[in-house]
Amino acid sequence: MQFPAHSISILVSNKPAALARIALVFSRRGYNIDSLVVSPTIDHSVSRMNIVARGNPEILAQIIQQLEKLIDVIQAKDHTSQNVVEKELALLKVRCKSEERTELLQICDHFKAITIDMTESSMIIQVTGYSDKIEAMLSLCKKFDIVEFVRTGKIIMMRGESET
Repeated sequence: MQFPAHSISILVSNKPAALARIALVFSRRGYNIDSLVVSPTIDHSVSRMNIVARGNPEILAQIIQQLEKLIDVIQAKDHTSQNVVEKELALLKVRCKSEERTELLQICDHFKAITIDMTESSMIIQVTGYSDKIEAMLSLCKKFDIVEFVRTGKIIMMRGESET
């Protein structure tokens, strides 16, 4: 059975080993973290973690309860099926001949991606958006020679006045 991805945000004290303790909670339950983003907040003593994991919703609810018991964790929330903005960023380095460049630039234009580096034989492309958008662009670029591909995990923010 394939479980949906859960988007979890965690506010955590910005202290050494906090990430290790949080990852250990997932590991003890046999859960793999699909993506993880840690970033500072306006208050530099606090960081925000955005974690995407797949699994049984009941067990993930238990994981969130366990996370909230950790000393460093201020708040943990599962934002699955909530009204949130989720975005990712990806960089693709593509080797392309001059005769392929126009087609590749048209793909970039369609996905509102930008070129951030260009040489005679390669391009680095930046694309941002929902995971499906990044996957679709990557799929179309596979006909070219993709030299490197790197992407961030999801960043999450509640819409409107609600706090993440």
